[in-house]
Amino acid sequence: MKLKNYINGQWIEGSGNEIPLYNAVNGELVAISDTEGINFEQALDYGRTVGYQNLSSMTFYDRGEMLKKVALYLLERKKKYYDLSYKTGATHADSWVDIEGGFGTFFTYSGLAKRMLPNTPFWVDGDTQKLSANGTFIGTHILTPSEGVSVQINAYNFPVWGMLEKLSTSLLAGVPSIVKPATPGSYLTNAVFQDMIESGFLPEGAIQLVCGEPGNILDYVQDGDSVLFTGSASTGKKLKSLPSISRNAVRFNMEADSLNCSILGLDAKPGTPEFDLFIKEVRTEMTTKAGQKCTAIRRIIVPENLVGDVQNALSKALDQTKIGNPLSRETRMGSIVGKKEMAVLEEKIELLKAETELIYDGKQELIDADYEKGAFVTPKVFYNDKPFQKNSSHEVEAFGPVSTIMPYKDAEEAAALAKRGKGSLVGSIISHDEKFVAETSWKMASSHGRIFVLNRDNAKESTGHGSPLPTLMHGGPGRAGGGEEMGGLNGLHFFLQKTAIQGSPDILTAITKIYQQGATQHFSDKHPFRKYFEEVEVGDSLETAGRTVTEADIVNFSNVSWDHFYAHTDSTSLNGTIFDQTVAHGYFILSAAAGLFVSGKKGPVIANYGLENANFFKPVYAGDTITVYLTAKEKINKGVKGRNIPSGVVKWLVEVVNQREETVCVATILTLVAKKSPFIKIDYKDFAKRLNNLNEQSAPIWGKMNAQQMLEHLETTMKYSTGELETSECKTPEEHLEKYQDSLYNFRKMPKDFPAPFLEEGKLPELKYKNLDEAKTHFIESVKNYQIYYRENPEAEHLHFVFGKLNKEMMELFHQKHVTHHFEQFGLFTS
Repeated sequence: MKLKNYINGQWIEGSGNEIPLYNAVNGELVAISDTEGINFEQALDYGRTVGYQNLSSMTFYDRGEMLKKVALYLLERKKKYYDLSYKTGATHADSWVDIEGGFGTFFTYSGLAKRMLPNTPFWVDGDTQKLSANGTFIGTHILTPSEGVSVQINAYNFPVWGMLEKLSTSLLAGVPSIVKPATPGSYLTNAVFQDMIESGFLPEGAIQLVCGEPGNILDYVQDGDSVLFTGSASTGKKLKSLPSISRNAVRFNMEADSLNCSILGLDAKPGTPEFDLFIKEVRTEMTTKAGQKCTAIRRIIVPENLVGDVQNALSKALDQTKIGNPLSRETRMGSIVGKKEMAVLEEKIELLKAETELIYDGKQELIDADYEKGAFVTPKVFYNDKPFQKNSSHEVEAFGPVSTIMPYKDAEEAAALAKRGKGSLVGSIISHDEKFVAETSWKMASSHGRIFVLNRDNAKESTGHGSPLPTLMHGGPGRAGGGEEMGGLNGLHFFLQKTAIQGSPDILTAITKIYQQGATQHFSDKHPFRKYFEEVEVGDSLETAGRTVTEADIVNFSNVSWDHFYAHTDSTSLNGTIFDQTVAHGYFILSAAAGLFVSGKKGPVIANYGLENANFFKPVYAGDTITVYLTAKEKINKGVKGRNIPSGVVKWLVEVVNQREETVCVATILTLVAKKSPFIKIDYKDFAKRLNNLNEQSAPIWGKMNAQQMLEHLETTMKYSTGELETSECKTPEEHLEKYQDSLYNFRKMPKDFPAPFLEEGKLPELKYKNLDEAKTHFIESVKNYQIYYRENPEAEHLHFVFGKLNKEMMELFHQKHVTHHFEQFGLFTS
């Protein structure tokens, strides 16, 4: 199979520079890669133009939703990826980390986007700064997608995760990417990439694939572009120094191999949980992916009096690690990714042998595999007896199941040895001694991107030394490359341009879509809390009536809240304080403000969602009158799951002033505001008016029903929902009912081709009434009866053919969707 490249929106084969890719387990040919003939200059230009235009015009929220859809699509097809992953030498556990770990990164960033990022193509970063005395000149920062393309060069150890963890941030940031996987396992990357394209969820130009040698692609990068590299430190340094990168100030992020360490605490003696955890962690990191991990433990730093104990325990643990064909259930360690990579590993092992002692060399027999055909290497442990003098352990990385034990005397030496790696992705400390952990962590932090602490307290839930997590930074200083990937939303900053914006409050409100204090407010007769999420506009405002605070208010609030702080209750204790008399509680002022600005009637505002940045500027005494200015500050779209009303968050600026127009309190409150339903409300009077437009000649826009059949069908469903007609059977399997019932709460319309489950295929029920007018009368009567029934029986539940047993709320949601579906079918309703 010759792998195709995805360039300029097309799958193309290379024209001659063929590289065979072999099964790492048995040596059989798997695929051929070839990038000869690709016009890399055109590929980059296509990403900068078509890809950038399509991605950058999307909002952060929409890009987050895109990531989720892609991840779900890939998850449904994961079996074939596992089948290919085994050919790279990975076990099932190795493959799970690579494949589903990659999908998980997409899911994580999708969730972050929908919870924390705006529904705009830009992102306001940080607080507004007041730049003038009167506040007419202010400033803030915005982040926009860097106008270029990201070239992403990945290592061979994680063909799926390596691609997806980079794409998760670049795509969410709105930057198109060209993926260049390492050649050995690129057939697995290719399979996943194909499905990403076939899903149809990514806009044109968002991603391209170079499946093989990268050629001269980096000669064409320019300002605005970025390069992300994962691989050897030596290769990364060469790429970073390319004239095209340095001359054009191309953003360059490197995540390189590093000599990560794990430190056994002085307290962690044999017999303690920490000693056992240490041995298990080292063995895991040596054998997972056959040690082909940039985060694997290469240096085992142990108290000098425990070297023998660690050597013996680790040797026994490694002896029990069965090596061989990843398809065997017994196998716990697979092979190196290929013979070429194994040869490089063997060279590094020889360099270590020249200075340090090989104290463990596994001689395991392979399970259903052959050393000659496959790229198998047994685990190897070295001992460096003088780690402050012998440097190969701190300089040579054997990228496989190889690690070196070295002794230390105290926390000072442990940290010093950790730092001799000259920059690591991760260092771990296994200890239950908080003082030792703290002292060591502080001293080694400057040379590590991540410090992982393991002990008996967190062992059950720990993700392990070698697992980078999407919400935490992955990268490290010095030898580790000096780069940063993931790290939650911080990972997006690499792809975003930060720009300072200065101007008047009105100008910054217009640019940022966030209300700035001092900008024009929009007052209207309609209370802002009576508006649906879509109807709220930034700047919508309300000025409340005044309320005079009394002594009784202060006393009563003190009693209700149990807040008897002396400033509120004891006027004799105020000497030497900032208060002239007993003062109203700050939280009373906020509560009183809420009482002034809320709308008491049921409306689109569902709930108070939170409170931010509450500040109290002046005391409020009995006799002061407060007034509130409420202004819509910001709108945040919100993803809603399950049985929740589709909604968004509105941030409201609350400004409380006294009778002298002095600001006494400013806060931001968050409310959950319902979105306007696209479905019709169940109202027999409204339906009667709409049906005036329905006659015998009315033809359906889709489907086979005529007008009378449609009304008789709706009447029947109304009667089933009140018990006038009954069914004893639900056609939906029990295991799918919850999903079906959840779907009633979303705003997705019923599919036009959905078959009624109680009808024989292709048949419609016989008409009950003489004509359309009679059907109209009976339908309206059934709707009226339905409305009365649930007023009188609010706790009633009835069985539905498709959705199972429904209560009043779910029944109402069903009918809204159902009536809308059929009214739209005959042009009686447009959303």
